[in-house]
Amino acid sequence: MRAVELYDYAIVRVVPRVEREEFINAGAIVSCQRTGFLQAAVELDEDRLLALDPWADVPLVRRHLEVIATICAGSPQGGPIAALSDRARFHWLTARRSSIIQTSAVHTGRCDDPAALLEHLMRCMVRPLPRRSPPAAGDGGCNT
Repeated sequence: MRAVELYDYAIVRVVPRVEREEFINAGAIVSCQRTGFLQAAVELDEDRLLALDPWADVPLVRRHLEVIATICAGSPQGGPIAALSDRARFHWLTARRSSIIQTSAVHTGRCDDPAALLEHLMRCMVRPLPRRSPPAAGDGGCNT
């Protein structure tokens, strides 16, 4: 059994028209400082983005989202930010900014599998929820 570790996460948002403050969730970043886990997942729902802004530059938004995962991985293609420590990269990615790509506030919790947590966040916070009745207690719903 793995040890339960503290983690931080933030949801990645696309805000196509910053002045309107409307956004869609497009990814998640999870950091577990003690284990050195820092990973992001992104999935852009183009239809939802274009519903907010029919003139959004989808290829540009995709490129900016993809860089987040590159920076998390510490890849040289992520530029000088990717060379920082895991914790510094997480803080840089989650810093408050007024741009098309933003993150939610940072949330903290405990888990024993950060990769599974990242998938859970994508399923519950990013991907459109299926149209059905609310989940019954204990059936793996999306309570984070």
